Amino acid sequence: MLKLLVVEDHALVREGLVRLLGQVEPGAQVQESADFEAALNVLDNEGEFDLVLLDLALPGIDGFAGLDILRRRYPAMPVAVVSAFDDLPTITRVLNLGASGFIPKAFSGEALLSAVREVLAGNIFRPTGQSSSQLDDMTPVPPSKSGVRPDEIGLTDRQGQVLALMVRGMSNRDIADQLGLSEGTVKIHATAVFKVLGVNSRTQALVAVARYGIDFESVF
Repeated sequence: MLKLLVVEDHALVREGLVRLLGQVEPGAQVQESADFEAALNVLDNEGEFDLVLLDLALPGIDGFAGLDILRRRYPAMPVAVVSAFDDLPTITRVLNLGASGFIPKAFSGEALLSAVREVLAGNIFRPTGQSSSQLDDMTPVPPSKSGVRPDEIGLTDRQGQVLALMVRGMSNRDIADQLGLSEGTVKIHATAVFKVLGVNSRTQALVAVARYGIDFESVF
């Protein structure tokens, strides 16, 4: 019998997910937890599930830390994140932490079931078309209690260095001199940084750095 666990603090959303997931296959058993500690108790008492669906914005714990704990404690158990925070850096970070999928809460019921079946089949689910045209003051980001390394959101070391020097207010020419690169190469790296962050300009990139709490200590 298929066993699923929904970890979601909002009762209305949680109950809706439980009812919907009951349609994944006949006889599917769907349990629910309103917080991370309760979820751990369920897993400790009942053993591993076929899939855990985890909300990122849970009370009392950083969502990324919770995902990391589940992946370390139950390495063979698939975990899919279901979240309203569906920007590209968040999706990248979630998958880099070992999630088997990222399912936006904006999905229809049919699309969510299709994504869940994809994960249950042993595949990694990543939504298509999830690249923001820009990052503005209304863009939501998940809560994070610790700094985020550039590689966790999909930046290479060199891209992280370029972004770090942008944050210091350096021009492309100054960055090129600092890193021993041509100015054209710096522009290529800057364009790649903007794409990863889902932004269109330096100003928006600086907003993204502040919002995600990017820590550049590891890139130099």
